[in-house]
Amino acid sequence: MKTAILIPARYGSTRFEGKPLCMLDGVPMIKRVYDACIASKIPTYVLTDDQRIYNVVGGNCIIDREEYDNGTERCAGAIKNFRQLDRYNKFINVQGDMPDVTLQMIERCVEWLKYHSISTVYTDMPEEMQNNPDSVKMVRAGDQALWFGRGMTGYGDWHLGIYGYKRDALELYPDMLVEKEEQVEKLEQLRWLKNGWQIGCSSVYFKGTEINSPEDVDIWHKTNCR
Repeated sequence: MKTAILIPARYGSTRFEGKPLCMLDGVPMIKRVYDACIASKIPTYVLTDDQRIYNVVGGNCIIDREEYDNGTERCAGAIKNFRQLDRYNKFINVQGDMPDVTLQMIERCVEWLKYHSISTVYTDMPEEMQNNPDSVKMVRAGDQALWFGRGMTGYGDWHLGIYGYKRDALELYPDMLVEKEEQVEKLEQLRWLKNGWQIGCSSVYFKGTEINSPEDVDIWHKTNCR
């Protein structure tokens, strides 16, 4: 089965306008994510709505100005509307705010697609992040995700922003019911669970930073620019 990495990168954000182009040690974040993904030797495409992001990434960037509610919808729109993606039947969605994405994270999502139609990864949740609503917590049973939430405190693994999808599952996503929980939590993966799909999950080592807010940019620099 042929695999491609898709990086959805919308310019607009209510919490952080222009987030994909924020500078991390002089390099736009989306370029860091893209470079980390192509190092995996898996074909990689950035999916965006903005010419400025295209200008940073170059040829393997697809501009789609349709409005989507989340990154998974953007990925589903891309495989439906852009013929260069027809050759692939597995996709890894690396969120554009994961500048520290690792090869292990990508490989685990690919590997778990042998057993599940949707896959993701998690790591240990640092205690100081447990009360942060920007940190997504995951409850699981073995290698199956049971629930995701922002407000859970005192328990849960740290869910990281990367998913694997088989093509047939991703094609169905836009037509699934959007339930209240997804709207409240603003977590796209809840649509799968509320519509009866299983999400396989695997543990990885991760000590990086997810960029959810301008404050996280400062945290990233403190960690990486000593």
